[in-house]
Amino acid sequence: MPAYVIVNVDLLDEEAGLAYAHVAQKSILSHGGRYLISGPTPKPVEGTWDSSRLVVIEFPDMDRIREWYDSPEYQRAREIREGKVHVGMLFVEGAPPEGFSLPG
Repeated sequence: MPAYVIVNVDLLDEEAGLAYAHVAQKSILSHGGRYLISGPTPKPVEGTWDSSRLVVIEFPDMDRIREWYDSPEYQRAREIREGKVHVGMLFVEGAPPEGFSLPG
């Protein structure tokens, strides 16, 4: 079942952000991920939103996400962003093929 990485990003250093994005993108693609959303300045409709960018990445499954996240390639990207790019990240499993249903 597909799984997703949802990321809120705030750049504190534009140059470091570009370096991080370059290394992260290579690591994501090499682990079977693909970008679904990668855009600046989300437009909140309800509630508040305090990050400047939103990224959604699809992977074949949760195991591939964990392989990517723990990989030496992504570890390097995390080191590049340290203290220069603020990231909030979620791992989320997709809905089963029959679609969304409420529990119970």
